[in-house]
Amino acid sequence: MRDVIKPNNPNFSSGPCSKRPGYDLRNLRTDVLGRSHRSSLGKRVLEEACTKTADLLGLPEGYRVGIVPASDTGAVEMALWSMLGARGVDILAWESFGSGWVTDVVKQLKLDDVRVMETDYGLLPDLTQVDANRDLVFTWNGTTSGVKVPNGDWIADNRQGLTICDATSAVFALDLPWEKLDVITYSWQKVLGGEGAHGVLILSPRAVERLESYTPPWPLPKIFRLTKGGKLIEGIFKGATINTPSMLCVADYLDALDWVVDIGGVQAAIQRSVSNLKVVRDYVNANDWLHFLAQDPATISSTSICLTIDTSPENVKKMVGLLDQHDVARDIGAYRDAPPGIRLWGGATVEPSDMAALMPWIGWAFEQVTVK
Repeated sequence: MRDVIKPNNPNFSSGPCSKRPGYDLRNLRTDVLGRSHRSSLGKRVLEEACTKTADLLGLPEGYRVGIVPASDTGAVEMALWSMLGARGVDILAWESFGSGWVTDVVKQLKLDDVRVMETDYGLLPDLTQVDANRDLVFTWNGTTSGVKVPNGDWIADNRQGLTICDATSAVFALDLPWEKLDVITYSWQKVLGGEGAHGVLILSPRAVERLESYTPPWPLPKIFRLTKGGKLIEGIFKGATINTPSMLCVADYLDALDWVVDIGGVQAAIQRSVSNLKVVRDYVNANDWLHFLAQDPATISSTSICLTIDTSPENVKKMVGLLDQHDVARDIGAYRDAPPGIRLWGGATVEPSDMAALMPWIGWAFEQVTVK
């Protein structure tokens, strides 16, 4: 394998994900460093991050973008704690993060009227069972299973409940029907390869209406509070963050957004991810010992690409170790709660040429651990 090309960038981690091609810390703006996030400059830069996000994603009129603490997890939990309880809730779970939201709602919030629709890794719940009169909590793409919902057709346009969507490994990589979604959350460190610790919370007008018309019966920590005096705290969505953000992380995020613009916008970013999946799909189709964890081809994710291998869990670990030792692929072991296998990040910041260079090395590693 000494004569076989290696990926130029061996970083295939599913979070934090690979930095964008050509990334250089020296390109980040530094005038905001050492300045208060509540200064006129700090607020202007934070608001720029919100408005650029809305413009790039093409969000519908009235949708608000805010920067919140604690990554995607913080954004999701802020929505759950602030909005649930007004109606019955349906929760979909088919991997570890969705299961975590089940725990939050059932064991922490202790809501009475909850229907949990849960399946094993590789499968989706029956989406036809979702009740449009109830609130809905789900992940668009199961990062630890590589299983996504195929589309938004199953979400009713005339729904009465809110749809709360954890889309952290989908935003900027998969087509999302914004009008079907009332709360959308993600973190910079996924598709855009940004830095961790901050989340993005997107609210539809229907979500704002819920916040202003419903007060949950439980106390809310300060970092979860989205209203004051029964009205939305609009400042959160105009650059006045709840707590102190890292302005270096904000500068890093703006750099990533500029890169998306440079490559042709969100559709170009999506196409890069689609190209990465095609590389993996072609290799899987040509090798009968390698399989997608997702059982239905329509649900295979192009970002967190999860694969199973016809060998023992011990051999899978050896394969992952070999690829790391040879500087071919780093951090590609399956998530700890998922079935044994490998997980390749195929988001926009990964070059399809690097994915193509990786695949023969996976075959080599398989031979190394299975051929006696």
